[in-house]
Amino acid sequence: MTDELLVVRAQLGERAALAELVARWRMPVWTYVRRMLDAERADDVTQEIWLAVIRGLPRLREPARFAPWLFTIARRSVTDRLRGQYAREHEHAHEALAAGDVIVDDPVDAAVDRAELVSLLSGLPMPEREILVLFYLQDLSVEDCAQICEIPAGTVKSRLNRARRLLRAHLEEKGYRP
Repeated sequence: MTDELLVVRAQLGERAALAELVARWRMPVWTYVRRMLDAERADDVTQEIWLAVIRGLPRLREPARFAPWLFTIARRSVTDRLRGQYAREHEHAHEALAAGDVIVDDPVDAAVDRAELVSLLSGLPMPEREILVLFYLQDLSVEDCAQICEIPAGTVKSRLNRARRLLRAHLEEKGYRP
């Protein structure tokens, strides 16, 4: 059954269709969020995304565009969480400096050895990482990525190009040769 048909059936109140949509898209959404955030926050944000999807599904006018709509919600949720985190960190840093404290990175976090791909992705700037995850790991088209990120398709292409160059440079630094 297509996503479009599942969306229409879910909009008509069929719980089994909604359950199938969630089951089908649960891991792709979590994977996208996880590549943008740490594991603990990814779980929380993913739950927020599904609540927003369930609330917003009756208003989705183009059921065939479910995937871009879903990842737009995911992107906004990730962005909101990052904004909140950056605001808290900025406030904490100001408080620490005012108190004369020295800010030190958590040594436990620094010691954690992550998978090579996650390491490479986290080294990319957020705009390039986001486009790379959406395009390659979620298999969305350039047009869908543009819609989700609210940028022109040409910008998606240039960010993909830059992300590839940055990844190639990181790999070469680590001794990998193409």
